[in-house]
Amino acid sequence: MNREFEKIVREAGEIIKRGFSEEKDIDFKSRVDLVTKFDLEVELFLKSRVQKLYPDFEIVGEETSSESFGTASKKIYIDPIDGTTNFVHSLPFVAISIGIWEDGEPLEGVVYNPILDELFYAKRNSGAFLNGKKISVSSRDSLQDGLISTGFPYTKVEKGDDYEWTVKVFSEILPKCRDVRRYGSASLDLAYLSKGTFDGYYELNLQPWDVSAGILLVEEAGGEIRNHSGEKYKIEVDRVIVATNGKVGELNSIVSSVELR
Repeated sequence: MNREFEKIVREAGEIIKRGFSEEKDIDFKSRVDLVTKFDLEVELFLKSRVQKLYPDFEIVGEETSSESFGTASKKIYIDPIDGTTNFVHSLPFVAISIGIWEDGEPLEGVVYNPILDELFYAKRNSGAFLNGKKISVSSRDSLQDGLISTGFPYTKVEKGDDYEWTVKVFSEILPKCRDVRRYGSASLDLAYLSKGTFDGYYELNLQPWDVSAGILLVEEAGGEIRNHSGEKYKIEVDRVIVATNGKVGELNSIVSSVELR
């Protein structure tokens, strides 16, 4: 990993550590989608510093970009605090996620949890690493023996089609696996899959900045990323992501079997 890039990410992590145990002022993007001043502070810091390293790339940040992702072929997706709800409640599963993409393909990705000092990094065709040591997905090949992670969409409060799909898929997967975990940070879910903790992961209605770095981590660690139909996942397009170690294919089958409306 480029030393300057790592230095920037770790400095941004210091902002998160500073605010982690503080009482926080909270704003609401929706009834359950939270944001704090630290989300914005980290994003502005990262945007100004990362742009200098990659001047030809458009930066798409969760807190400061419009809902339109634009048409640039070179993009850097930034989630300043993935797991803001955890951050607000002082749960240590929070991460900075930065994914560098060109022509719809990931080039580099970093997921950094400053609270637990876990820095995941991947570069296309160069492998995936945790704190400098190479990592790989698990070798478990049975869903029944697998630990699966997931998350719930913010639209759950409306109890509409998204909620019904989530409940149905969960009810189908839970009895067929060892257990399910819900950490509340998509980037960390993917990072933990890349180091073999989880064997599969699925979720609905994520944004590009949630998964842009984790996708490359999983792929470079030997795993697979698919969409609801079992095809290659397309960032900015697909609503469902299914990530596996490449061996628990039954997870893909279950997710695909539940109709998405």
